[in-house]
Amino acid sequence: MTGSELMFEGFNLMFAGMGFVIFFLFLLIYAIKLALKIINRFFPENESPTSSQSNQSPSTTVSNVDDIARLRPVIVAAIAHHRRQQGLK
Repeated sequence: MTGSELMFEGFNLMFAGMGFVIFFLFLLIYAIKLALKIINRFFPENESPTSSQSNQSPSTTVSNVDDIARLRPVIVAAIAHHRRQQGLK
């Protein structure tokens, strides 16, 4: 085979491989969309996440702040323990 025939075969193989990959990716995209439709049909969400966030009461927000205040010393202690184990600082 000559050099030009080898180049032609190389390009032919490259385009065939890239075509197969693109076909497979499109197939995956449509399979995921189909699975999403099936899941949403048989297992619908009862409440959307955006509506649940807007309907939160102030007491829920206060309890989140209390949780953060309670966890702050635990987080600081965990970081200090990790630094001691790693020999940092």
